[in-house]
Amino acid sequence: MPHQVETLAQQGPSYLKTIILPPERQIVVGICAMTKKSKSKPMTQILERLCKFEYITVVIMGEDVILNEPVENWPPCDCLISFHSKGFPLDKAVAYAKLCNPFLINDLDMQYYIQDRREVYRILQEEGIDLPRYAVLNRDPDKPDECNLVEGEDQVEVNGAVFPKPFVEKPVSAEDHNVYIYYPTSAGGGSQRLFRKIGSRSSVYSPESSVRKTGSYIYEEFMPTDGTDVKVYTVGPDYAHAEARKSPALDGKVERDSEGKEIRYPVMLTAMEKLVARKVCVAFKQTVCGFDLLRANGHSFVCDVNGFSFVKNSMKYYDDCAKILGNIIMRELAPQFQIPWSIPTEAEDIPIVPTTSGTMMELRCVIAVIRHGDRTPKQKMKMEVKHSRFFELFEKYDGYKTGKLKLKKPEQLQEVLDIARLLVVELGTHNDCEIEERKSKLEQLKTVLEMYGHFSGINRKVQLTYLPRGHPKASSEDEDARKEPSPSLLLVLKWGGELTPAGRVQAEELGRAFRCMYPGGQGDYAGFPGCGLLRLHSTYRHDLKIYASDEGRVQMTAAAFAKGLLALEGELTPILVQMVKSANMNGLLDSDSDSLSSCQHRVKARLHEIMQKDAKFCEEDYKKLAPTGSISLVNSMTFIQNPVEICDQVFALIENLTSQICKRLEDPKSADLQLYHSETLELMLQRWSKLERDFRMKNGRYDISKIPDIYDCIKYDVQHNCTLKLEGTAELFKLSKALADVIIPQEYGINKEEKLEIAIGFCLPLIKKIQLDLQRTHEDESVNKLHPLYSRGVLSPGRHVRTRLYFTSESHVHSLLSIFRYGRLLDESKDQQWKRAMDYLSAISELNYMTQIVIMLYEDNNKDPSSEERFHVELHFSPGVKGCEEDGSAPTGFGFRPASAENDDKKPNQGSMEDLSKVKSIDETDQAQERSSQPSETICIQRRSPLIRNRKTGSMEVMGRTRHLSFEGCSMVPTIYPLETLHNSLSLRQVNEFLTSVCRSYSNSHSRASTGTDGGGPARHPVTPSCRRESSRPHLCHCASAPTNRHGVSVSFLLWRH
Repeated sequence: MPHQVETLAQQGPSYLKTIILPPERQIVVGICAMTKKSKSKPMTQILERLCKFEYITVVIMGEDVILNEPVENWPPCDCLISFHSKGFPLDKAVAYAKLCNPFLINDLDMQYYIQDRREVYRILQEEGIDLPRYAVLNRDPDKPDECNLVEGEDQVEVNGAVFPKPFVEKPVSAEDHNVYIYYPTSAGGGSQRLFRKIGSRSSVYSPESSVRKTGSYIYEEFMPTDGTDVKVYTVGPDYAHAEARKSPALDGKVERDSEGKEIRYPVMLTAMEKLVARKVCVAFKQTVCGFDLLRANGHSFVCDVNGFSFVKNSMKYYDDCAKILGNIIMRELAPQFQIPWSIPTEAEDIPIVPTTSGTMMELRCVIAVIRHGDRTPKQKMKMEVKHSRFFELFEKYDGYKTGKLKLKKPEQLQEVLDIARLLVVELGTHNDCEIEERKSKLEQLKTVLEMYGHFSGINRKVQLTYLPRGHPKASSEDEDARKEPSPSLLLVLKWGGELTPAGRVQAEELGRAFRCMYPGGQGDYAGFPGCGLLRLHSTYRHDLKIYASDEGRVQMTAAAFAKGLLALEGELTPILVQMVKSANMNGLLDSDSDSLSSCQHRVKARLHEIMQKDAKFCEEDYKKLAPTGSISLVNSMTFIQNPVEICDQVFALIENLTSQICKRLEDPKSADLQLYHSETLELMLQRWSKLERDFRMKNGRYDISKIPDIYDCIKYDVQHNCTLKLEGTAELFKLSKALADVIIPQEYGINKEEKLEIAIGFCLPLIKKIQLDLQRTHEDESVNKLHPLYSRGVLSPGRHVRTRLYFTSESHVHSLLSIFRYGRLLDESKDQQWKRAMDYLSAISELNYMTQIVIMLYEDNNKDPSSEERFHVELHFSPGVKGCEEDGSAPTGFGFRPASAENDDKKPNQGSMEDLSKVKSIDETDQAQERSSQPSETICIQRRSPLIRNRKTGSMEVMGRTRHLSFEGCSMVPTIYPLETLHNSLSLRQVNEFLTSVCRSYSNSHSRASTGTDGGGPARHPVTPSCRRESSRPHLCHCASAPTNRHGVSVSFLLWRH
């Protein structure tokens, strides 16, 4: 019978619990920690389980004893679990350990090091554990050589080590949780300030961009983790539990469940990460140890070691932890106490084979290519410069390596401004034309760079291109004879084009709606729109990557979209830095619009020739300008009739508009008038006056390349500056749109062959990446997964969905759509669904802001893995936001996944939406498909569009709620067209072969161009993604037209309008 040991009440009843001992010798495990830790729920749960070991008894030392009693009066123990926290006397614990010499679960001396981040990083480095690149700034009078800090606008230099923003600033004391992250000016600047959780906040955004000037800090490079942190908890060197949580640096809001606890989900560690956990546990001599892991760029980095810490709210972890600790204690001490005990053998890693429920297909991959949101008008000014200072600047930044230079950083733009100011002054004092740069353009360069009173790479940029023999011909403003050819630089200044507040709202709303494309969702997120996606993402089964070109408007669109998609809060800057990957290094989403291919030059010349014809379009003109028979193009030409007459009217309207703005400026009432997005009447006049000067050249002809800019400006003013009530704007909008609907799509090629050549030149890297995304979904299983043993309430823990979002500009969207339209993915004569889709696209006149092309990949797990029916692809499209003219003339498609292809042959007439809807109701289709399913998270194909069309109001409905979006007073945020299905019955093999043929055709044609066998000379520049458009016309190797797959595997492409 167990007997009760006498309690040491006379030594203070608060520090020792009553111990029930069996007659055999017991191993006493002492718990020495502050009460908040020793009586916490995790500790209580683990100690209750530890006490179930027959020969182990637990003694909890009271806080009064620890703080006030000498160590000689502390109760004796054979094994000590002691750890530091705020207020804990670590020195006394060390003295007690020396006095009693117990077996230590966590080494005490090493806990001094854990309190100093400098020592933590030193130990990690010595052990060969990956950690972010860092430098220590010691503001210690005894160490002056470790206190060298040089702060720039977008970087800091610490003791010779340079850290560009974004970077992290950590206090050297591990007890100080005020960690700051500083953002670059290109992302909006400012800093995110992290702190210990207070309520539902763990960080706040601050506009302050300067580093702290007192105290010692560690500076380290920021690791992009896609907004997720991983916390690892070891129990001995052979056990590690890992949990994912939303990064506190993302938006600062702590996600909590219904009980108020922070939402975390256990995740699987890779073999390399398990090795890191072992190294951390051994190096710091902490059996129970927590540390932070950053998963970034395919690698894992340790960024913090916390020492003793437990997992919260995991019964499985409590069981494991108590069992492992008990075994460690018994293995160490049982022989000394002559206790008969042997280590139990158990399989630690149970093989888990994920299964799916029912026969429904799972969504495995979503790929979307999306144009940026509403922006301010883009403006551009070109000038040829020959001054030595410009050449010196060109050389300073290695412009001669590629012959091109892009200047966006504040210090670079400041140098350009300094040169412009100097030359303007010199022009004022010299009359002998020693300086060849035109004073008016120099002054415009100076004025634009001085705008806002500060620089931001998002707003302005300067491009310089080396011209070995100068500009090939004189500009329209200067018809003087040129001197002998001499080298010069083409300076292109670009400004404007910023994402507007309306654009941010568009992107965020679309992100919210996009959630609804992911089925399922329960638990803490149930009841919220798109909870299936949030559930997937929070459980770390959503493999999400967001890419954006290097344009500021594109990156901010991506950040706003991510904010809506993942239900984030706060500023866009932290989201941009952590969630959006820049794709400008490999030409994936960027293009050099000022470096045209030979095909684009030919196309623009023909366009210019046709549109200068002062006569009505004849049949021959329609053949020349619209050989593809595009419905929208033919309609626009019919409306225009005589292009020169329309240009005359447009020019007259612009003159009238600038005259009206001038009069407004003279009116004292308009002196302080603020237009949309802080624009002034002076700035508005500047952009319209420039268009007036540039549109009609000195020879009386029109520069049709300015038509897109005119349409851009009038669209912006009609939408955002309607309160000015300027006369003629509606007519100018109508006429310029008709011209733009001809010019813009035809600049990307007039006939099919040209469209393909130009499209592949823009999109080849993107096409290859999309193909890789689709292949990796079913080939690559080395993704982060939810740990199955801890996944209560998650019915498919081993499955994941890959989402790849590519945000880019109009050129890439036009080009990608051209590849699908003219690359012969399918034969229109044999596939009626594809023919209907092509007719619908033919009627689309504009790929507006937020245009989307969406590819969705599904998997049928009941089909043989090698079967063509295993994977199913769908293609969808939306032309983006609705235009200013709600005239009801916009073409309509056949809805989002209107009906399965199996029923195509049974339909009496597929020519109208009304007939389509009569075949079978959507509800019936859904019920038939879901009949065999459980209420699980298996991802089935949904029939309803996340953006439901409302034909009466044209509004966007999200989860059944009509949303009329508005922003900043009268300025309306246009609603977005719903997704239309182009095809929903393609096999993965079909799509893969098609994309392969596109890439191969370009490779073949480029090879012929390089050897001069196809009529093209050698490329003028090194072959990079941005200049490969110099190749000759590609000849696509069309694969045989595969019959439409009528089975369980299909590919569906969706196109959404920008």
